[in-house]
Amino acid sequence: MTTPRQLRIAPSILSADFAKLGEEVRAIEAAGCDLVHFDVMDNHYVPNLTIGPLVCEAIRPHVSIPIDVHLMVEPVDSIIPLFAKAGANIITFHPEASKHVDRSLSMIRELGCKAGLVLNPATPVDWLDHVMDKVDMILLMS
Repeated sequence: MTTPRQLRIAPSILSADFAKLGEEVRAIEAAGCDLVHFDVMDNHYVPNLTIGPLVCEAIRPHVSIPIDVHLMVEPVDSIIPLFAKAGANIITFHPEASKHVDRSLSMIRELGCKAGLVLNPATPVDWLDHVMDKVDMILLMS
């Protein structure tokens, strides 16, 4: 017998009107969404530049639902504590962006957040072989 999967709705704030960000994240929660998703890009790991921990800290008082931070930065270890301190509840990263995946996952959990890995279509699934005990979430890119 299989267990049903839990479906969670997590809109990305990149779709928001940044001039009204507080209103936008409150609307996400009012609509019944489960998480607020942050796509954090550094213009090095991926060719785009987005938001940092100050934005996370600014919206934290506006929502009670978890903030899910997807790091598309390299290296990840220096920015993980900043997002944890800013109010993130879940922090995910691409294993290719970490010099030591196990250590990065442990750091996230030690800072009180749930930890996850992000797998691109070309990322080998065997990245998970030795860290499944530290992974709370897996995000599959398409």
